Amino acid sequence: MKNRHQGFTLVEIAVVLVIIGLLLGGVLKGQELINSAKVKNVIGEFRNVSTYVFGYQDRFRAMPGDDPGVANRLTGAIRASTGGTTGNGRLEGSWNSATPTDESVLFWQHVRLANLASGDGRNPAGEGVAILEWLPRNAFGGRIGVTGVSPLTGWSGTFFICQDNLSGNFARQIDIAMDDGLPATGSVRILANGAASGTAIAPADLADASLYTVCAAY
Repeated sequence: MKNRHQGFTLVEIAVVLVIIGLLLGGVLKGQELINSAKVKNVIGEFRNVSTYVFGYQDRFRAMPGDDPGVANRLTGAIRASTGGTTGNGRLEGSWNSATPTDESVLFWQHVRLANLASGDGRNPAGEGVAILEWLPRNAFGGRIGVTGVSPLTGWSGTFFICQDNLSGNFARQIDIAMDDGLPATGSVRILANGAASGTAIAPADLADASLYTVCAAY
């Protein structure tokens, strides 16, 4: 007797391809939803940090991080000794500083101890504190920081909030949602990734796959 070989019919192959397409579509849509949620989280962090500043000023009539009387107001709080002149009403030090005694770093201890922000309120220079873990991170693993020193020459503002490790695609979405969608103008601007200061990225140079720092002026 002759052996009969049976393969897949066109209908069966079509069904398999449809199933694979649905699975791939679901995965891609799921990833898109996750990324969208992360972008919204980053935007929320800009708003949260500005709320910390205004809330602290309203309560204590001082700038968190720059507050000269913070040790008398909040138990365990440390007065800044570097990064600027304490008590001059201006939050100084680089937004991404990791020096535990800088104003821009102690900003986080002050707002945490004032119960405006969640997180570790210990002295960042204390024993057992890993400063880079103590400092806050965004949904993409980048730093969140604030300073009164403009990261761009001629850019005016009372204080500036910056976040890094953001892809060009997400940085553009953030700028569109919060400002004018242009990386070198407006109240939201885009710099090189991890830059404490520098030059804003030109629109033509903003690459989707590259990483950047996004700063907002207040």
